[in-house]
Parts: sequence; C-alpha cells; structure tokens
Amino acid sequence: MLRPAQPRLPFITLFLVLATALPLAHAHGGEDHAHEQSKPTAPAAGPAAARPDSAAPAGAASLEASARLPDGSLFVPKHVQRLLAVRTQPVAIAPLSAGVELNGRVVVEPGSGGRIQATQPGTVVPAGKAFPVLGQKVRKGEVVAWLKPAASSLERGDRLAQQAELGAQVALAERRIARLEQLEGSVPAKEMESARVEVRALKQRQAALAASLDAPQPLAAPVDGVLSAVEVVAGEVVDAKALLFEVVDPTRLAVEAPAYDLALPAKVVSAEGQAGGSVLKLQPAGAGRLLREQALPMRFRVLDGAAALAVGQPVKVTVRTRGEAPGAALPTAALTRNGAGESIVWVHADPERFEPRRVRGEPLGADSVAVREGLKPGERVVTSGAALLSQVR
Repeated sequence: MLRPAQPRLPFITLFLVLATALPLAHAHGGEDHAHEQSKPTAPAAGPAAARPDSAAPAGAASLEASARLPDGSLFVPKHVQRLLAVRTQPVAIAPLSAGVELNGRVVVEPGSGGRIQATQPGTVVPAGKAFPVLGQKVRKGEVVAWLKPAASSLERGDRLAQQAELGAQVALAERRIARLEQLEGSVPAKEMESARVEVRALKQRQAALAASLDAPQPLAAPVDGVLSAVEVVAGEVVDAKALLFEVVDPTRLAVEAPAYDLALPAKVVSAEGQAGGSVLKLQPAGAGRLLREQALPMRFRVLDGAAALAVGQPVKVTVRTRGEAPGAALPTAALTRNGAGESIVWVHADPERFEPRRVRGEPLGADSVAVREGLKPGERVVTSGAALLSQVR
C-alpha cells in the first residue's frame, strides 16, 4: 500500500533562510573590523537622529557624536574638532618668572588732568553761544565759561557806599591839586607830587571796586585735553569750590592697583594689563609708602592703548617679579575647570581622544599663564576650544 507524499516544508524553509543570509555575509566579507572594535562607541544620537527628516541643525547632530568615556577622557571625532575650532600646541618646559595678579583701575596721571571749580558763589554763563560738550578738546588757558559773582543786597550796598566815598575823595584831591597849581612856585614840588600820587591811587581803588562789583571771572582750562565732565547748566547758581568742568588728557593715563604684599613693589620687573578685552603695555611708576586699606598703592604708566581707556575703568594687572621656576607658558584660554572646581587642561592623547589633566598655574601675563605642575614636555595641550570640550557629556 502506497503512502501519500508528505510536503517538504522544513527543506524549503531552510533554503529561504540560507538565501537571505548569503547576501549579508557577502557584503561584509573580507573587511577588517579590528578598528571598529577598538574604536569607542559613540552614544545614541537621541530623538533628532532617530528622525532623519527632523529639523535639527547639522552642527548639533554632529556634536552629539562626541562622548565622555568612563575614564573621564573625551572621544571627539575629527569633524567635531573642526566645528569646535580645537587648536593644540606642544608643551615646552622652560624657566619662567613668577607672576602676581592685581585688581586696579584707570586714574589720571599727575599733571595730565585738572578741574575747573568756582572760586566764589555766582552764576555760570557760557563763554560763547553754549557750554562746551563732553569730549570736546580744549587748550590750556582757553576760557570755557564765565562766573558772574552773586552778591547779596547788603554786600552790594556796602560796595556802592565805598564807591561813593572814593568818588568824593577823588574830587577833593583833584581840587587840592588845582589850588596847588595856582600857587606853583610858592609851594614845594614834593607837595604837588604827593597830591598827584594820591589822586592816582584813589582812582585805581575806585576802578578796582567797580570791576569787582559785577565783572564776571573767566573759567579757563588748566591743561590740554578733553572735557570728561560737565557739571553745570546755563544760569545755574553755584557755591564756592563747586566742580564745574574736568579736563583729562586721554593719551596720558595711569593704572593704580593695591598691593597687599608690602615687599612686592621692590620685586616688580615688568607689568601687563587687560581691560575691555585688550592687552595694555604698562610700565611700573613706583609705589606709595602710605597704606590705604592695609595695601600699598602701586602706579603703572600706560604705554600703549591709553586712548581706548576711561578714568575709573577696572583693569586686571599682572606683574612679573624677580626669580624664575620651571613651567610651561600657555594661553589663558587653555585653562578651564572641572566639576570639582579644579584647574585642568585638555591633553590631545590620540587623534580623537582628549584627556583631562589637573594642573597648577600662575599668572604670567595679561593673556598667558605659567603651568608649574601637571604637564610633561612634548604633550599637546588644547589652547583653543578647551571650554567647549569641557561641556561634552
């Protein structure tokens, strides 16, 4: 008895599985995967990468390819390094002078500025059609305004009475001279000369009193420079010693910084400053010997960049002192801080890997530091983009 033929489903299923797997095995055949196994796996790109048609910027999607590895180092692909503008430089250990950082401010150099104040109570009137404006250039001796004295009614009455009395004395003296001239030859010549001298003195007193009654006083610039303060309006009545104008020479400014180390002024070799993002060339100009809030005031003359400064502007001053110690000179931008607040730099260990390195740095210049510990000669340190690398998570 013949049995009916059974369907060969297991063999058909096995054939289909092999046919499906063969193209996949052929696509990867002969390739070396050793570099993929040693290469750190980047983290998942997140929602933006899961949706290729999303509107996420290309730069943001590229940055997500970076990763912080378990040992604290960073995996940053080459294209991400270009986006972050990462730049490195080799470490060179050399003797470097010690630096001290001070907080200073811009002041007027002695003899390069001055104030125009009222010498007595009065009314200020402009020298021309209007008062000069801020920033206007003035020359030494140039009249910028007039001060019309303000006298009370009693003072004005006393001066008018003195004028009347002097007028009477002048009239009597002139009549006396007229009589003496009629008796010329019979009176001594010295008596005639004495009467004439008396008349001249009385007239001078009368003119001086008349001029002091209503004559305005000129307010002139004490030095060459520009007006940095205008503290008056037309018709304002001011008191004596009131500040009306202030003149500053913008090309001659100085920086004053307090030094809490009393021995520091004797050890200063050179100095640099930083204000408003620009580096200033400073020259030490001495220090006082009178303590101000337990610190000695130090003066530095601004050699370059004074035109861009303003009086009272804060300046970070870095002074170099005598004595040298080994260290690596790096830009200030190379130093950043980790989560614990420690100073670190990023060392370029491999083409796509950066290691954090704790260092001890000291100020070297306005935009440079001296790293004393934590680096070895020849290592490449990130000098641009270090702050962006610290934000990789």
